[in-house]
Amino acid sequence: MNAINFEILAYDDTPLGPLCLRRRELLAEPGTIVTEVSLNHEFLMSSYNTASERALANVALEMTPGAGLDVLVGGLGLGYTAREALVSPRVARVEVVEFLPQVIGWLDRDLIPLARELKADPRLRVVRDDVYRRLSEPPERAHDLILIDVDHSPDDRLTAANGFFYTVEGLERAKKHLKPGGALGVWSYAESSPFAGALRGTFREVRVVPVEFKNRFVGETQTDWLFFARP
Repeated sequence: MNAINFEILAYDDTPLGPLCLRRRELLAEPGTIVTEVSLNHEFLMSSYNTASERALANVALEMTPGAGLDVLVGGLGLGYTAREALVSPRVARVEVVEFLPQVIGWLDRDLIPLARELKADPRLRVVRDDVYRRLSEPPERAHDLILIDVDHSPDDRLTAANGFFYTVEGLERAKKHLKPGGALGVWSYAESSPFAGALRGTFREVRVVPVEFKNRFVGETQTDWLFFARP
């Protein structure tokens, strides 16, 4: 860290806008170092509180019986959802599909906090692709869990093209990528009644799980939302 306890680790132009990875010490908590991501000059994620990203994997695992599980994660981010899936001895394979090659480069260059731990696990595979495009096409193989953490929310998407996934037709196509008894999980910073309705029109079982956390930066409790569904 430098004298002002702030460091830009990577900055790149992408098709979605400028992408920035930074690391800083919290002024309110000296000694606490956080890694943060912004995209198109908007805050995207932080290593400071990862409860909802980890819950995305944990709740889906609780909903899915069996062992030797095959997990598909849409969006690498800082790696907390993938790592939480890998913590489970019931998981045999985790494939992470990441749209931005720059984010995969962060992992390759050990710029994100979990990089070395993730790369040391032989069950992990990271590929560059569009997870929404993949889920809209016929599956090459099915997965026990599909965990999506890409957009801000179903109603606040990184690109308009992602919107098809959140429709009944898009979910019907995505469902074909799930094994019988499998689970779909989707992360969101906001509740979405239209998306919950589309899930209920497509899947047999739907759960909407709020994850509350104390945001010390603004001195209030905030809520992320997780959507889960089983065929």
